[in-house]
Amino acid sequence: MKKLALSLMCLVTTIASAQKLKNKTANPKQTKEHLVHESIELETDRIFKKLVAIRRDFHENPELAGHEVRSQKIIKQYLLDLGLEVETDVYGHGVVGILRGGKKGKKIAWRSDMDALPNDFPDAVAFKSKIKGIQHGCGHDVHMAIALGIADVLSKNKESIKGTVYFIFQPEEETFVGAKSMVDSGLLSKINPDEIYGLHVSALPVGQIMVKPNEMFAYQKRIRIQLKNELSKDDAKGLMEKISSSLFRATTGSKPWEIQNMVDPKIGLMNPNTIFKNYLFVDEHFSTRSKNNQFFLEAYLYETDQSHLTEIIPRVKKIIEENGYKDQLLSLSFIQENPTVINDEKLTGVAIKTLDNIYGKNAVTPDYGQVPFFNDDFAYFQQKTPGVYFLLGGSNFEKGIIAMNHTPNFQVDEESIRTGVKCFSSLIIERLNKN
Repeated sequence: MKKLALSLMCLVTTIASAQKLKNKTANPKQTKEHLVHESIELETDRIFKKLVAIRRDFHENPELAGHEVRSQKIIKQYLLDLGLEVETDVYGHGVVGILRGGKKGKKIAWRSDMDALPNDFPDAVAFKSKIKGIQHGCGHDVHMAIALGIADVLSKNKESIKGTVYFIFQPEEETFVGAKSMVDSGLLSKINPDEIYGLHVSALPVGQIMVKPNEMFAYQKRIRIQLKNELSKDDAKGLMEKISSSLFRATTGSKPWEIQNMVDPKIGLMNPNTIFKNYLFVDEHFSTRSKNNQFFLEAYLYETDQSHLTEIIPRVKKIIEENGYKDQLLSLSFIQENPTVINDEKLTGVAIKTLDNIYGKNAVTPDYGQVPFFNDDFAYFQQKTPGVYFLLGGSNFEKGIIAMNHTPNFQVDEESIRTGVKCFSSLIIERLNKN
């Protein structure tokens, strides 16, 4: 695990850039590029406190999927104040801000989700949710602040931008509805972006950016087994244990469901020998119910290899039959098959190289695994437009801040906002102006 935060790397690189600017033999084009990114850093620092205040306001006033009324209003006004065109008739309470550069060029979209979670987990911050039973326990408040910050910074560089930036504020991510509904409503067909980017705050150390080409998460499937007659609690548990043990595949001795280990330098995502690759496991928390003398078992499973997905149902059927339930089996199927985030291989490589060139070698940490349990409907945008989805570190272990999403006492070090705004503003402007 890297001990230095990305913000420190950025600072070192900025100093180096300033020294190069003093060199009379420096390439004029290179000097101009450095000036742009120095300007981005300075502007990010200038608005940082404002973005923190906005994030905290979102945190205190969370809204569930389908109810993002207040968030929409705040986002719309902020973008209008920046001079952006704003559209809200894009599905639900979504918002699209349009920043047209001073010159013609390609079109890039940046996506931020908006909704909160239905829970009352302990929250260690002073700016707790004012809405009982609802919290920003996944970091979408941070995502909105970062997206507004990028829009703010890029609006100050409007005349030097070649092309158009679309800021998509998407509702209903937690229910896996919003992105698909925006796509089905024709949003991407209307704006027709060439590339799309987004991020999610994670339990990685603050300032750390992590990405990989192809699948970022495991494929999540929910399987349903329908049997004649009811099974006892013990029989149901025994059957699920046999299915689970028969399907299980992972690095010897590893437990890929223990996601707290994703940040472990020895076995976590940043290690080429990570335990979070090449696995298949069934969630131990399965559900049962009876109806009309029929018995239903349902469970989630997580598979990293797409080529193995079609094998799962036949394998489960064989296990059921071999354990004496052949005559009782009525049906067997996946009842939930959300797509997973798949990063465009070429764009991912370009993004890594771009950020490394601007903010120093290894500004981006390679990701060698696939995270279970979590997923993002950003996948629906990627089905239509080549895109890259990043993980952004929000933990500060020295301060006791652990950004493990969907858990009690979830917190985010707000320095991650500075990193996100600065680095991804630079990425977007480079992608626009170099193509």
